Amino acid sequence: MTIIIIKVIMLPTQIPNWIGTQEQPTQANEWFDKLNPANGQVLFKVARSRQADIKQAIEAAKKAQPSWADTPAVQRGMILHKIVVGMQNRQSDIAAIVAAETGKSMKEALGETGGAIQCGLFYASEGQRLYGRTTTSGTANKYAMTIRQPIGVAGLIIAANTPIANVAWKVFPALICGNAAILKAAEDTPATAWIFGQIAKEAGLPDGVLSIMQGFGEEAGAPLVAHQDVGVISFTGSTEVGRIINRSAGERFARISLELGGKNPLVVCDDADLENAVKWVLLSAFSNAGQRCASTSRIIIFESVYEKFRDMLVEKTKKLKVGITDDCDFGAVINEGQLLGMVSAVEKAKKNGATILCGGERMTDAEHKDGYYMAPTLIENVDPHDEISECELFGPVALLFKVKDFEHALQMANDTPYGLTASIHTQSIHRATRFYDKVQTGVAVVNAGTHGSEPHMPFGGRKLSGNGSREPGTEALNIYSELKDVYINIDPTQV
Repeated sequence: MTIIIIKVIMLPTQIPNWIGTQEQPTQANEWFDKLNPANGQVLFKVARSRQADIKQAIEAAKKAQPSWADTPAVQRGMILHKIVVGMQNRQSDIAAIVAAETGKSMKEALGETGGAIQCGLFYASEGQRLYGRTTTSGTANKYAMTIRQPIGVAGLIIAANTPIANVAWKVFPALICGNAAILKAAEDTPATAWIFGQIAKEAGLPDGVLSIMQGFGEEAGAPLVAHQDVGVISFTGSTEVGRIINRSAGERFARISLELGGKNPLVVCDDADLENAVKWVLLSAFSNAGQRCASTSRIIIFESVYEKFRDMLVEKTKKLKVGITDDCDFGAVINEGQLLGMVSAVEKAKKNGATILCGGERMTDAEHKDGYYMAPTLIENVDPHDEISECELFGPVALLFKVKDFEHALQMANDTPYGLTASIHTQSIHRATRFYDKVQTGVAVVNAGTHGSEPHMPFGGRKLSGNGSREPGTEALNIYSELKDVYINIDPTQV
C-alpha cells in the first residue's frame, strides 16, 4: 500500500471504514479529501460512507452483540483494558495523528491522548463494578433487586475538537455495558478514529463488536440515527444537529444522549485574584483554539475592577503565540468554513457597534497564511442579546461584559439559551457557594476555568446544551444499559 509519513507514524493514503475487524472501502468506492488545518494541504482521502455502508455495519453489530453481551462484564473489562494498554504503547502515534488532523501542537495532542487513556482505564474497571442493587420487599418471602443489561446496538457520533478523547468517552462505556457499537467518526478527524480501530483489533476485540464509519453527517450519521435496530444514540456536537437527531431517533423511541454547545460565562468578582483569573480566562477561552463546548466565551466582570482586568487580559492575549509547535498557546481551527464563519460573526458585531480589543481577523502573515488560524479575539461593548452573544462560535473569541455586583453577574450568567459550564473567581466562600448553587449549568467551577472535566465525573448541560444526559462518569452507564427489576418469590415450606 502507498504510504505517507506524518511525524513518526505512517498512514495509508486512504482512510477506510472498519466494519468489525475488517478495513473496507465504501460499497460505492467514494472518497473525500481531508485537509491539514495548519497548511491547507491534503493529508489523505477518506471513505465516504452512505446508507448501504451503515446498514452493513449494523448487521455486523447485530450478529456480534449477543455473544459480547454473554461475555461476563469482568472479561469485557479485561479486553477493554488491553485496548487501553495498546493506547499507552502507541500514545505518541495517536498524538501525532491528532496533531496533524486538528492543527494543534504535539504537546497538546499528547495531553489529550493521556486523558483518553484515563477514560478508557476507568471504564475497563467498571466491568468489576457493573452494579445493580438488592433491596427489601413489602411482601413476605419476596426478594427484590435490579440488574443491568445492554441495550443492543449503540450509535455513536462525535465531534472533531478533541477527537481521541471523544472516541474514548463514547466507545468504552458503550462496550463495557455489553453493547455492540458503531462509531461515526468526525469527518475532520478520520484517522484518529481509524487508529483506535486498529488498536482495538490488535487487542482482541471480537469481530463486529465495534465498527468505525467515515463520512459526512447527512450521508452516514443520519441513516445511523434513523435505523430501527440502533437502540441508543449518543451525540456530541452542535445544538442544531442535536435537534435533528432528537426528532429522528425520538420518533422511534430510541434512547438519546445529547452533549451540545455552550456559551459559557466566567465571572470575575471585585475580590478575585486577578492574575489567576487572567490565567484561567486565557486557558478557557483560547486553548484548543477555543474549540471546546466548555470554552469561556462570556467574561463577566465587576465594574470596580473592569478596566484593570480588561487591560491585564488584553496585554496577555496579545502575547499569545499561535501555531503548531509545543511553545504555542493554540493552533489552527479545524476547517476553513469554521474560520470564515467566526470572522463573519466578528465583522457583524463590529458593524453593530462592538469594540474589537484585539484580534478579530484571520491570520495572514507568512507563517499562518496557508492554514486556518484565527487571531485570539476579545470584544467589548456588545449587547448581551446580540447574535454574537448568544451563538456558539467554537473558536478563540470571547466577549467582555461589565456588571455592577454579584446579583447582576449571576443574572447575566444565566441569561443565555445555553447551560453547560460556568466559573466564578472570588475569595468569598459565600459568593462561591451561592454561585454554584444558582447558576443554571451542568458544571460549575470556583477559581479556575470553565473546562477541565474528569473521566470519573458526569458532564452535560441544561437548556440548549443537552437533553439532561451525563457522560462520562458512572452516570454514562445509565445511557448504555437497561435496568431490569427482578422479583424472587420463595415458598418457605419447600425449604
